[in-house]
Amino acid sequence: MPNINDLNTEEEALHEHYAFKVDKGQQAIRVDKFLMNFMENVTRSKIQNAVKDGFVFVNGKPVKASYKVKPNDHITVKFEHPTHEQLLVAENIPIDIVYEDDEVLVVNKPAGMVVHPGHGNYSGTLINGLIYHFENLPNNSSNRPGLVHRIDKDTTGLLVVAKTENAMNHLSNQFANKTSEREYVALVWGNVEADEGTVEGNIGRHPKNRLQNTVFEDEEAEKGKPAVTHYKVMERFGYVTLVSCRLETGRTHQIRVHMKHIDHTLFNDERYGGDKILKGTTFTKYKQFIDNCFKILPRQALHAKTLGFEHPVSGEMMRFTTEIPEDMRLCIEKWRAYAKHQDNE
Repeated sequence: MPNINDLNTEEEALHEHYAFKVDKGQQAIRVDKFLMNFMENVTRSKIQNAVKDGFVFVNGKPVKASYKVKPNDHITVKFEHPTHEQLLVAENIPIDIVYEDDEVLVVNKPAGMVVHPGHGNYSGTLINGLIYHFENLPNNSSNRPGLVHRIDKDTTGLLVVAKTENAMNHLSNQFANKTSEREYVALVWGNVEADEGTVEGNIGRHPKNRLQNTVFEDEEAEKGKPAVTHYKVMERFGYVTLVSCRLETGRTHQIRVHMKHIDHTLFNDERYGGDKILKGTTFTKYKQFIDNCFKILPRQALHAKTLGFEHPVSGEMMRFTTEIPEDMRLCIEKWRAYAKHQDNE
């Protein structure tokens, strides 16, 4: 029997990879039949589509379904959507519930928790916890129970979850029509000169780094989707600035991409280059200070602080806010003390 290895790699976050080495004694059979014999929870049509799309490789080259496998062949398969994603398992994961009624649930997500199962994260997600604690959550258009919107793994803060079909439809329309309120707090590199401003720029997948999104402008704008972020300076610390960001749209990594676009990358945002010293001095003491800040806050400095929406039944405008988490608060305090010390010198 082949040795099956799930080749989860960040470089191909959009696909699920499987690799097989054909046994020495394997008889010559069609590659699609071979894969059906050794891949669990995968339909014949899914395998056939993968072959048709050129995502089944033998010894590094794409093959047709009629190809007959030979002993010692190396077979690699890529699926556009993780097969595990459909196999949701309820898990007894603690959920910080800020508000709950018969229609909606507002939760405060901690850092490190993925919102929904996907490539490389099939357990321990918010949805795994939700389906354990709540029965019959409605599916969204992507078949994800209760999910109206999401925030990144290492971003903390508020999310609204739909408990009924009515709530799902009502809330999804609010997000689509830009009538919901979403305000984030971010610590960014550099001194943001304007007290407030707006970043408008179509966001899409970075052409050279598939793990990043980027802003497309002018003639390339059609490569991305429209995105608008309004920001306001809350506090300045010299080499970094604390800002409030209000989302008008909700693109993936929107705040992270837009702030980088205006040369104010989020502090310690590894994916977008914020985990390096982007502003400041060359003194060893300063480098040590930054290292200490990174240790206190080992993630991007972004928190979904405020969430507002119209209740799907009562029509009441509901607004929730949550405190900045301790890791981010401690980092801000260090910067505040540093800036005060610099002013006194």
